[in-house]
Amino acid sequence: MAEPELQLVARRIRSFPDFPIPGVLFRDISPLLKDPDSFRASIRLLASHLKSTHGSKIDYIAGLDSRGFLFGPSLAQELGLGCVLIRKRGKLPGPTVSASYALEYGKAELEIQKDALEPGQRVVVVDDLLATGGTMRAACELLGQLRAEVVECVSLVELTSLKGREKLGPVPFFSLLQYE
Repeated sequence: MAEPELQLVARRIRSFPDFPIPGVLFRDISPLLKDPDSFRASIRLLASHLKSTHGSKIDYIAGLDSRGFLFGPSLAQELGLGCVLIRKRGKLPGPTVSASYALEYGKAELEIQKDALEPGQRVVVVDDLLATGGTMRAACELLGQLRAEVVECVSLVELTSLKGREKLGPVPFFSLLQYE
């Protein structure tokens, strides 16, 4: 991985203790989004990883609602691919399929349009951060309902102490930055 670019990205992630609840150390990507050089570097690094790992064997990028939407389309463009959206329940028109998942503080549901992908298409799921892995796992299950193949999940930040990658089972996972 290109160290200067990775350092540029890492310098733009800031921490807020006790947000949104006491005991949580929130990793904020806002400074990265505000700095075009850092944001471009994050997209280049993710794209470079995917190119070296999968070559041209990816059909689509799937961006997760909502911050995955910030990275999904840019990553797809960098790779010359299309981007499909995985949204929170009730946000997509037309026929959808859904998968529910547990949150640290409740339950939620994701949806994708039934015609978003064809069976056998190879997809990479992208989000800004992997914490407990529930959202990303639900996204993989959702794509499985469409009989798409999830070739990898990627994120900008991974909170390793929460062991979210374990919830992804055999699906490969990659993150640019790891924090406890």
